[in-house]
This record gives sequence, C-alpha cells and structure tokens, in this order.
Amino acid sequence: MKKILFLILSLLLVGGCTNKEAFPLPQVSEGLRGQLGIDANINEATIDNYLNIEDALYYDMRMLKDDAEYENIGGDSYLSGFVNGFEVLPFPYLCTISGLPEEVGKSYNGETLYTLTSDGEYIPNYEESYEVLEYFFPKDKIIFLMCGGGGYAGLTKNMLITLGWDETKIYNVGAYWSYEGNNNVKVKTTRNNKIVYDFWKIPYHDINFKTLHKLEQ
Repeated sequence: MKKILFLILSLLLVGGCTNKEAFPLPQVSEGLRGQLGIDANINEATIDNYLNIEDALYYDMRMLKDDAEYENIGGDSYLSGFVNGFEVLPFPYLCTISGLPEEVGKSYNGETLYTLTSDGEYIPNYEESYEVLEYFFPKDKIIFLMCGGGGYAGLTKNMLITLGWDETKIYNVGAYWSYEGNNNVKVKTTRNNKIVYDFWKIPYHDINFKTLHKLEQ
C-alpha cells in the first residue's frame, strides 16, 4: 500500500500537481533569493508542475508599466510577458513600496489601499481596503505570487501574513525574468521594426480608487 501511495505522489509531482495536499509547505530560499522571500521548492524553475491546482490562485504582482527603471538591474519596466494561468494584480496599488534597489529609482507613488509605516504597520487608506484584499485573496485558497524579480511578490506575501493570512498557504514563486518553462505568454514583440507590448493578452485587475471611500488619517 505504501508503495502505491508513493507512486501516486511521484506521478503528481512529475506530471503536474493537482492535489494541494501533495506539495511542500512554503520554505524560503537561502541567500539573496531568500531575502526576497522566494520559495526554495515552488519557484520559477518548478511552477509548471503546480499550475491549474483546484482552489488555488495565481497572481503576477507587476504593473503594466512601472515607474521604476528595472532595466537598470537587467529586468523590464514593462510587463513583457507572464506565465499562463497567472492574473496580473499590481502590488503598487495595494501598498506603498519600500526596499527597492537604488539603481531602479522611484516606483509608483499614487493611491494605494494601505500605507506601510516605518514601524511595519499597515494603515488602511480606504474603508474598503481590507474587503478588497479579501476579494482578491480569499483566505481559504492556496496563493501563488510572482513578479519580475521576486520583490513585489515577497512584499505582497509579507503584507498578507501581517494582516492575518495563513503563511502556509502563500508561495512567492519568484521571478518571471528567470522563467524558462513551457507556459510563457509573451507580451513584448516586434512589429515593423518597433517594439510593442500586447497588453490585451493579459488578464489584468485594476483598482478604481474613485469608487472607494477615503479614510481620514
């Protein structure tokens, strides 16, 4: 019986995992990747094995065009592509940004659901801030987070855990810029010798702050 169970588990991990009980709990990598919070087991190198899991959500936390100049660290300020199955929900709309490399300059500093204080406290800016988070990130789901280099995904995970989400259900799967799997949807292309971005391909979530009710700080 044990041999049969082991064989089933092995097939799931090799052929694509569909059972949320059959994959490892979140475990932070070592070194620089660990500082970003990227998972040691489920990351850009292995995410293809964990797509299309029932009761799981997949979010890429980048903006379509970020104010930060990520080209300075080998990335792309534009959302040049994404992993099929992920939806895009920009972290800069969720919370103020801190800790970016100096080389990229300043990122978006417009309206956000939350403000992160120097004490690590998340202050809601709107009456609906928490409700919006719960809508996009239901607490009963497994959540896979990705971005360009792993930073926005890590910031999102830290925010959710601090605000009461279960850390065993949230994975920072790392950097699209390092992804070499079989589910790459390319947004950046060339037409008539010009680089263009086919943003129409992207399942994108915006937050209309004009429909929310601002809190007095």
